[in-house]
Amino acid sequence: MGQPDGGWYDDTPPRVISSSPADRGVNVNVKKVNINFNEYIKIEDAQNKVIISPPQLEQADIKAAGRRIIVELKDSLKENTTYTVDFSDAISDNNEGNPMGNYTFSFSTGDHIDTLEVSGYCLNAEDLEPVKGMLVGLYDYESFVDSLFHKEPMMRVSRTNASGRFTIKGVAPGSYRIFALNDADGDFVFGQKSETVGFSHDKIEPSWKPDTRQDTIWRDTLHIDNILRVPYTHFLPDDVTLLCFQEPQTDRFLLKTERQDPEKLGFFFSYGHEEIPQLRGLNFHSDSAFVVEPSLKRDTVYYWLRDTTLVNMDTLRIEASYYMSDSLGALFLQTDTIEALAKVSYEKRKKEEQKEYDKWKKEQDKKKKREEKYDSIMPVKPLQMKISPTGQVEPLQTVRFESPQPLTPVDTSAVHLYVQIDSVWYKAPHEFTQISPRICTLKAEWQEGLEYSLEVDSAAFETIYGLAASRIKQGLKVSEADKFSTLTVELSGLPPLDSAAVVRVMMVDKSDKIVRQTVMEADGAATFFYVKPATYYLRAYVDQNGNGEWDTGCYDENRQAEPVYYFTEEVECKEKWDVSRKWNLTASPRYKQKPAAVTKQKPEKARQQKNRNLERAKQLGIEYLKGKGVSL
Repeated sequence: MGQPDGGWYDDTPPRVISSSPADRGVNVNVKKVNINFNEYIKIEDAQNKVIISPPQLEQADIKAAGRRIIVELKDSLKENTTYTVDFSDAISDNNEGNPMGNYTFSFSTGDHIDTLEVSGYCLNAEDLEPVKGMLVGLYDYESFVDSLFHKEPMMRVSRTNASGRFTIKGVAPGSYRIFALNDADGDFVFGQKSETVGFSHDKIEPSWKPDTRQDTIWRDTLHIDNILRVPYTHFLPDDVTLLCFQEPQTDRFLLKTERQDPEKLGFFFSYGHEEIPQLRGLNFHSDSAFVVEPSLKRDTVYYWLRDTTLVNMDTLRIEASYYMSDSLGALFLQTDTIEALAKVSYEKRKKEEQKEYDKWKKEQDKKKKREEKYDSIMPVKPLQMKISPTGQVEPLQTVRFESPQPLTPVDTSAVHLYVQIDSVWYKAPHEFTQISPRICTLKAEWQEGLEYSLEVDSAAFETIYGLAASRIKQGLKVSEADKFSTLTVELSGLPPLDSAAVVRVMMVDKSDKIVRQTVMEADGAATFFYVKPATYYLRAYVDQNGNGEWDTGCYDENRQAEPVYYFTEEVECKEKWDVSRKWNLTASPRYKQKPAAVTKQKPEKARQQKNRNLERAKQLGIEYLKGKGVSL
């Protein structure tokens, strides 16, 4: 007794039975293509997966209708040109979703078909991440001028997949320049600074050769049935690598102003400038009214109000003068009138304070009735300084003090550091510095294994509003050296360096976040001391101008981004280990360097033909059904 299970599955992908015009047809002059299949089909994500080359300025109409795909080109056909419609893996049957596999339809308006291909990778220049969805195309090498990338669409195009891989098909013999573009406006030219680009000066000369590859036939998921050597046409080059970057966004304009907290004003710009905005009060006296706190790149500037009278004003009218860009990108001095309105009004803040006071007063009255100790004056909350690290300190670490509000100049004599040696406390040499309105640092030559006491007198830290910190006493113990590892990296294979260039080597974790950084010494070695035990990865870049930060490129200035490299292996550091690695920066091609463990852009899982009949056969107790004509 039982019920039928539906029989054998349909695991056969669709196949093309005819087309109009014919696939690889020549002397074609029609703009509508009909491709007929042996079963009902569907197209997945045609807008992103289907690539037509030469690129179509007016988007083609691509749709599935029953057992047919219809492609209707809107642009005029070019003479003596091969057209390719690369469907990638977008086609599958309608019912079971069996993928057809990569499929390309081509035809020519001339008397021959161009069949050469150019393949390679697009990587993010800053971290060698594969870049998905980049448009990659060719220009004729002999007639190319730099301005062409801004004016004329590329001749033939492709788009990168999740691995950053691209294949440009239907290429004619000749020599080419290759470019990558994140085409934001769909015009196939580099027209906006915000568009990510990649370019190479190398001459691309497509070619081919006969070759063989191994094709593994699996009996099941664990056993190999056979390994075949399959002949195929190997198109070259197949490893072009484009390092893509976004040019510096130097156009400067004011994004917004805000007064989230009543005591500070925030100005946010699209790009920093060495001169911060100059403010003049229109309904208050602005002379010495502000403590200015710019960000590191000076694209964000906070103005802290010194006077509490100004803090209590709900609306401050300000004349702000700052540099911004005109339509041509040139800077000019702009003057605006700004009304800085506090997010929470003074009246509401006073009500909140009164509510807090009433709550405190109620608690004190209850204590008084119970004849317990109580306060008659509400105490002022002390300033809470954020100190890091606490408890344990590493031999090369700096102690950092951060205040929620700007500080008055700190009396360095009120900051003390003591070290315990043989049960006796001694003064320890240290350097205390106020590096910004809200942040101070303390540096010391920490001795491993010893205990320190960091002590700060009361009121040593005081904000511009008179809020003072209580006395601070913080015990610190320095970790012993045998709790760490030492890593030495010997670098080679460096490109030629200018006199100002510096090679910066970084240790990164599994999220590709920089943990430690140092510079390569004259002998080619970079050493990291006191490394915490863990698994790390190595990244390096050539700081060509020695400014301490990675710089992007600029197409119009013919400048590539500063070169970045990854060590292909992980580095394990353990306690008491002295670890050394030899690293030839250019031994592996760039697209093979970044370890998969730190690569965020993972390859998409390939759509594979299903093989459900094998599982059904196993369930029925049948090992193999070749003789019965069942496709397994």
